[in-house]
Amino acid sequence: MLQEADKLGCRQFVTPADVVSGNPKLNLAFVANLFNTYPCLHKPDNNDIDLNLLEGESKEERTFRNWMNSLGVNPYINHLYSDLADALVIFQLYEMIRVPVNWNHVNKPPYPALGGNMKKIENCNYAVELGKNEAKFSLVGIAGQDLNEGNATLTLALVWQLMRRYTLKVLSDLGEGEKVSDDIIIKWVNQTLKSANKSTSISSFKDKSISTSLPVLDLIDAIAPNAVRPEMIKREHLTDEDKLNNAKYAISVARKIGARIYALPDDLVEVKPKMVMTVFACLMGKGLNRLK
Repeated sequence: MLQEADKLGCRQFVTPADVVSGNPKLNLAFVANLFNTYPCLHKPDNNDIDLNLLEGESKEERTFRNWMNSLGVNPYINHLYSDLADALVIFQLYEMIRVPVNWNHVNKPPYPALGGNMKKIENCNYAVELGKNEAKFSLVGIAGQDLNEGNATLTLALVWQLMRRYTLKVLSDLGEGEKVSDDIIIKWVNQTLKSANKSTSISSFKDKSISTSLPVLDLIDAIAPNAVRPEMIKREHLTDEDKLNNAKYAISVARKIGARIYALPDDLVEVKPKMVMTVFACLMGKGLNRLK
């Protein structure tokens, strides 16, 4: 057996004596190495599998995670719930929506081996307190321990209100203190497109043409000339795959020019009005250099 394994270049870890005696750890290492080298598995035919969904992350959770990471929070959010367990990122988000945080009340890592989780819970308690008393969020039935333990429903209730408040702040910054309306954003988008001699326009944030991402790409090109590569865009006879590729490219380029976009490509393809509004609002802020 080992001679045959040697022909495959997989004879590591075991001797004949190990196999005969049944050494479990070494035999496992041998089999694992054989599998890693020659798994003999076929590549899946479906290339459209969303790995995030396989890992159990919903689109809503991915949107929240993208939003946080687009703001440059530290640490980077890889997993929404476990990475919020000490509330440090939540405190950073509070500051971004102008809710004051007393950092003297915040426990910071590294946390001690004994009692470390209690320090995290204290942070979460303070985060809930700030949400109720300073941000005036509706956090009925939410305790710090819920955030620490990653209770999905209750954590999302807080995070959704944080993102909503941030969006209102974006609109307020655009209006220089006054919340800017949808009509003002749409008017600016169309004027900017027209000034750049673009043929695209939008009638509302529900406009079906947004599913192609062409108005977004043209707006980016108007704001930042030469940022968009024409050969990367499909403009005619678009399939669903073409639309998704356009959307991915649009969001990627928008972020590269400094627009803090946290919508997903699917939000453009499916024309989700609220998320579409945030895309155009962030691009308007970039175009006017008003967003802080």
